[in-house]
Amino acid sequence: MPFNRSLSMTLDACRSVCSASPLGDGSEDEVWWLDVPGGERPAEPAPPPPAFVERTKRHLDRLRDWSRRTGAPYEGGFRIATYNTFPTAAGIASSASGFTALTLAVASSMGFDLAPRTLSDLSRSSGSGSAARSAWGGYVEWPDGDSNAGVQILDEGAWQLCDLVAVVETGAKKVSSRDGHRRAVTSPYFAPRLAALAGRLERVRSALLGRDFEALGDAVEEEGIDLHLIAMSSRPPVYYWSPGTIEVLAAVRGLRADGVAAYATMDAGANVHVICQPVDGPQVADRLEALRNVEHVLRDRTGGPPVWRSGAEL
Repeated sequence: MPFNRSLSMTLDACRSVCSASPLGDGSEDEVWWLDVPGGERPAEPAPPPPAFVERTKRHLDRLRDWSRRTGAPYEGGFRIATYNTFPTAAGIASSASGFTALTLAVASSMGFDLAPRTLSDLSRSSGSGSAARSAWGGYVEWPDGDSNAGVQILDEGAWQLCDLVAVVETGAKKVSSRDGHRRAVTSPYFAPRLAALAGRLERVRSALLGRDFEALGDAVEEEGIDLHLIAMSSRPPVYYWSPGTIEVLAAVRGLRADGVAAYATMDAGANVHVICQPVDGPQVADRLEALRNVEHVLRDRTGGPPVWRSGAEL
């Protein structure tokens, strides 16, 4: 369980795609990796990183254990093939969407029709807590009280916003989110941050329910900077920012000075998520794409829930 609750926006174009093909009883699991750093799917599978294979197989074992507890055990192996439409391990929540996609594909192939709360709880058991939020579209909070599952605050049709991801680094970050979490508790500012988070989350929740974009933007930008202050003051420190990060943050401040409502936030990585309203999306994206250190901009928006399609293999 996390130290604090969190709230996220599900995206539309940035997504994980996963197929799970049953191999029959006694078969060994196979894991195929179709990702490249820029997020474009290659023509042929790449050798999977060993850590990714190990983590995926551990989660497959958990899902088989879960099937036994339901009274409908599945004992066979799977051929897993997966890719992301965006750079992996670069601060765009690839583990969150990836493990939810894996969980949905495997459980559906086993014959289960998962309710979102069950999908949320099973996805979280992968070790990626943020995967608990990827079981719904729209805006999702996790955890829901004492439960391991998340809860949807608003669906994707309630309030559409743009997330323009200014990609300044496409490679995997040198310090993973998991290692960053472990180091965070060593920061002298960790306890004051925890004390502030409940109030900040309430500001975000209230802004969403009230469709107050300025209040939402102020809170998410404050949170993005705060998270990285904790990383930079950890022992040893973690520096996720690059020169491109600082350039984008300055550009966002410039947009606001020009009267364009845009706000920046970041996950654990150098890439910057710029949140704005759809009417301002093209102008903001064009400004970001003109920056020297921005490789490209992922133009995204509030997205819907995960979808399973029978018979579709990668």
